[in-house]
Amino acid sequence: MAAAGALERSFVELTGAERERPRHFREFTVCGIGTANALAGAVKYSESAGGFYYMESGKLFSVTRNRFIHWKTSGDTLELVEESLDVNLLNNTVRLKFQNCSLLPAGVHISETQNHVIILILTNQTVHRLLLPHPSRMYRSELVIESQMQSIFTDIGKVDFRDPCNSQLIPAVPGLSPNSTTSAAWLSNDGDALFALPSASGGIFVLKLPPYDIPGMVSVVELKQSSVMQRLLIGWMPTAIRGDQGLSDRPFALAVHCVEHDAFIFALCQDHKLRMWSYKDQMCLMAADMLEYVPTFKDLRLAAGTGHKLRLAYSPSMGLYIGVYMHAPKQGQFCIFQLVSTENNRYSLDHISSLFTSQETLIDFAITSTDIWAMWHDAENQTVVKYINYEHNAAGQWNSVFMHSLPEEEIILRDDQDPRIFCRGTERNLDLSWSELKKEVTLAVESELQGSVTEYEFSQEEFRNLQQEFWCKFYACCLQYQEALSHPLALHLNPHTNMVCLLKKGYLSFLVPSSLVDHLYLLPDENLLAEDEAAISDDVDVARDVMCLIKCLRLIGESVTMDMSAVMEMSCYNLQSPEKAAEQILEDLITIDVENVMEDICSKLQEIKNPIQAIGLLVREMDYETEVEMEKGFNPAQPLNIRLNLSQLYGSNTAACIVCRGVCKIASTRFLICRDLLILQHLLMRLGDAVILGAGQLIQDQQDLLHRTTPLLLSYYLIKWGSQCLATDVPVDALESNLQHLSVLELTDSGAVMANKFVSSPQTIVELFFQEVARKHIISHLFSQPKAPLSQTGLNWPEMITMISGNTPFMLTDYYLLSLFEEFGNESTFYAFKDYIQLLRPWCQVNVGSCRFMLGRCYLVTGEGQKALDCFRHAASEVGKEEFLDRLIRSEDGEIVSTPKMQYYDKVLRLLDVVGLPELVIQLASSVLTEAGGDWKSQATLRTCIFKHHLDLGHNSQAYEALTQIPDSSRQLDCLRQLVVVLCERSQLQDLVEFPYVNLHNEVVAIIESRARAVDLMTHNYYELLYAFHVFRHNYRKAGTVMFEYGMRLGREVRTLRGLEKQGNCYLAAVNCLRLIRPEYAWIVHPASGAVYDRPGASPKRNHDGECTAAPTNRQIEILELGDLEKECSLARIRLTLAQHDPAAVAVAGSSSAEEMVSLLVQAGLFDTAISLCQTFKLPLTPVFEGLAFKCIKLQLGGEAAQAEAWSWLAANQLSSVITTKESRYSPGAHPPQNDLPSKHFPHAPS
Repeated sequence: MAAAGALERSFVELTGAERERPRHFREFTVCGIGTANALAGAVKYSESAGGFYYMESGKLFSVTRNRFIHWKTSGDTLELVEESLDVNLLNNTVRLKFQNCSLLPAGVHISETQNHVIILILTNQTVHRLLLPHPSRMYRSELVIESQMQSIFTDIGKVDFRDPCNSQLIPAVPGLSPNSTTSAAWLSNDGDALFALPSASGGIFVLKLPPYDIPGMVSVVELKQSSVMQRLLIGWMPTAIRGDQGLSDRPFALAVHCVEHDAFIFALCQDHKLRMWSYKDQMCLMAADMLEYVPTFKDLRLAAGTGHKLRLAYSPSMGLYIGVYMHAPKQGQFCIFQLVSTENNRYSLDHISSLFTSQETLIDFAITSTDIWAMWHDAENQTVVKYINYEHNAAGQWNSVFMHSLPEEEIILRDDQDPRIFCRGTERNLDLSWSELKKEVTLAVESELQGSVTEYEFSQEEFRNLQQEFWCKFYACCLQYQEALSHPLALHLNPHTNMVCLLKKGYLSFLVPSSLVDHLYLLPDENLLAEDEAAISDDVDVARDVMCLIKCLRLIGESVTMDMSAVMEMSCYNLQSPEKAAEQILEDLITIDVENVMEDICSKLQEIKNPIQAIGLLVREMDYETEVEMEKGFNPAQPLNIRLNLSQLYGSNTAACIVCRGVCKIASTRFLICRDLLILQHLLMRLGDAVILGAGQLIQDQQDLLHRTTPLLLSYYLIKWGSQCLATDVPVDALESNLQHLSVLELTDSGAVMANKFVSSPQTIVELFFQEVARKHIISHLFSQPKAPLSQTGLNWPEMITMISGNTPFMLTDYYLLSLFEEFGNESTFYAFKDYIQLLRPWCQVNVGSCRFMLGRCYLVTGEGQKALDCFRHAASEVGKEEFLDRLIRSEDGEIVSTPKMQYYDKVLRLLDVVGLPELVIQLASSVLTEAGGDWKSQATLRTCIFKHHLDLGHNSQAYEALTQIPDSSRQLDCLRQLVVVLCERSQLQDLVEFPYVNLHNEVVAIIESRARAVDLMTHNYYELLYAFHVFRHNYRKAGTVMFEYGMRLGREVRTLRGLEKQGNCYLAAVNCLRLIRPEYAWIVHPASGAVYDRPGASPKRNHDGECTAAPTNRQIEILELGDLEKECSLARIRLTLAQHDPAAVAVAGSSSAEEMVSLLVQAGLFDTAISLCQTFKLPLTPVFEGLAFKCIKLQLGGEAAQAEAWSWLAANQLSSVITTKESRYSPGAHPPQNDLPSKHFPHAPS
């Protein structure tokens, strides 16, 4: 089928109407000056539509590339929409309501100048001119790099619709046809706006508005056959004097062709004559009788030609073409002419072709310099579109356009289905999200159902029947709504790009070429031509075999019922064998074959000389071009302006929707072909070699073809599914999770850009894929081909859409599919993508590991961690074989730290860690340990990972076990430190103390000591932990050392009462530890006074030059025995006693020596305590008695206040022999109790 690319025998209609969001029109009211209210509803015109294309819409480097305007009129309302296939236009819709007026059919005419887009509008009473900025003036640069831009309608609200320079009432001119349905309008070279209306006398009235920036008068002239004299608006002659020529001359179709300094007005009149007027000369230059070109015109001569239509087409190289449609009751005829200029300013028509059609109701037609496109309504009120090349088609055979069909009128619900579940494609989207829409519809239908129920009790079956009845009513309403919106109004043909659109009441659809295989399968037998057969193969026998094979497939397709079709689709979706489904369908076809269709198929199979070859050719034609290698992005060698222009080509949502619908149409048709081909192959195998294949064919060939057809069937089902599966709303937590995934995997994230993109309706997987991934690769590939150099700056829509739609399916099952997931950080549809990969897995052997990896990511987002882990494990086998996985493990600096597979596992482990699945991290890391082998770095990494997550989960024993097996000592030490800190924070000290720490004892002690000396003493209990650690191991000397150090620091750093209490307890604990040791070992080492206290982990001290100072080497060591510790313990108790008696002394008591404490005790009046301290440390008692004497002298010389103060410090000493009642204190014979103190401590001293 080498000629398949050159053949365009049919087109197919593409529309996304079932998902199109209603447009938000900005509404404006145009109040005509002097319009009469009474005439508002007097005239009823039919709805009409039309389009306008920019002159440079087909140029590659133009601001108006792929940009056009279409409009629709209905009564007094005009809707204008500007579309672009490259960028999303903002504020591109506007609705104008003309007060007290009705718009004429096709009464909108759009022109462009260098600075403006000018819209000329005719109603039954007024004419209007709207001046809007030209896109080239809105954007000064020729480079369009934004994904969205403002439409020319953005500032239409600033237009003064009542400006008399741009709006005028049509004057009541005698002879002006009151109910005219045709008009024409154009701009002159001088900027005048000219409006042409038919005259009842056979002439044409032309109303002229002067240029908008030049003051002038509005004028009206009449073009008449009888005179070339200009008729001004003032001073009209009566009709009787002027001499009318009757209604037969009245024009009912007008068209204008502008030439330099003139305009030719063509009028097709009721007398079946085509007249051409010169506006400049105001005379009729030509009149041609159209009936001369009609074979039998007797009936037409007597009837007014009100059904005729007129169209013009201009080619700079070929001149002006005129297309005339002659309407007859049972047939129509198209006549194509070329305008020929002769001498003396005379013109004639050169008849090019006459084409006949049996259709009755012509809606619209358009012509080019080579083709006619026509749109009819047939007898069943169905839209029919056909086209023909009138220059090279002697047989007069029209080419078909396969129209988009509406859903089935009846919906079939199985018993196991909920009536509220509809088939795909039957829902309509309003201005709601899909979930909101479904909720609203369900509530509405259920409300209607409940309102109709009169009985309170009925059976479940009755309730189901009611449900089905009301949901079927709702479905019928949806169908009626779609049918009304699909009513065709006009054709829009752009000769610069050869793009053809159908303008319908509710939406816009596009026509794209159909491939040869699809064309042959969809086209009825009676429309097949010899050129179709020639396009298949140069070998006549092969071509006939393929044609006969396709006829058999069509017979099978027509016989397959909806239920049978559903069996095949469900088997594909559920990953079941399509071959078994084909066998079942074949059995059902044979069973219900009442019309002997199977016999017809068998008889046609007898005509095929080599069915294996024919099937193989068909399969190869439908298979993807897998050898195509596309560029990854645009060629950097191309100039910047070219790359920027190409980057926006077909980048709008409209273009994405068209491509998606095209891919869906291709996939749907090819799926049917493959399904029928699979059934046919099973039929061939059932018939056997002897009957059909002949002796030379082997059954192995059939099996090979069968195994090639099945993957092809599944692939087209997948593409069809992907082009219909809508993107669902992703929860915010899922989006955040995906951003974390991308960060861990070091993948690019364009989701932040996509989040701000202009999205007019829900998008499918294929649309998202095309917009963000496939488009730039396909465009780059197309414009880098030798056959399509950039010097050819014209865009041909049929060629471009064919190549784009053909390449997109190939990319959907290749490397580029992975980029869909990679680049959709904020718009990806995880659930749909998960289903997509699952449908891809059974048959696609390309990037298997990469797809499994992405499927694992989907499972992570959807909360199916174990399935994700299984996918990641399976993907590991493809590391080093696939580009995506290689890019995934590639480090930024290019350094390879381990084997590729271990790098891959490291990424996956980090990903699982970020998601928060520590159990899976442990599970994967444990299984990977065997693969690490002798790689000690990988072993260390994996065991560290296992330790960390066991610790996070609270599995302390498993964490310790993993820690002991880490081969890297530095990592082991880090993990040990983490274990200590975490267990301390969790207060799980028993586990921490009881672990054996084989070969790690000193490290643990060092870590706890370091932590103890680095943190706050009153909020952390690391010293107590270390004490328990040593006591548990019966290392009492170490335990005593720890508690002694703890007490020393408490006295030095925590100068509070609670600190002194803890200091005493610490010294008591140290004493107890030493008492548990044999006396000869009951000692500890203590740095002496003046020695440097070096803390492990402290930052090094530096000199003025920034160099580290050398540690002192003259460290003095002091040995403390049990007695020394007991003295320190006694001193600590005395410090606490002082602090309790005098809170002000807390700040200095903690670190005071014994000598200093004596002075503090004497000062506080604690003489007994001071004497006890002196005796313990063998200090002289002189300071005590000196202080006591001073107190006595002060008491003797003092008054009543001094005696009251004395009792406060006397009460703190041991006065057990003294009665301290108030009466005894002040008895005359009493002596001060301090007189007992010397005799107590010095019994031999004189009293």
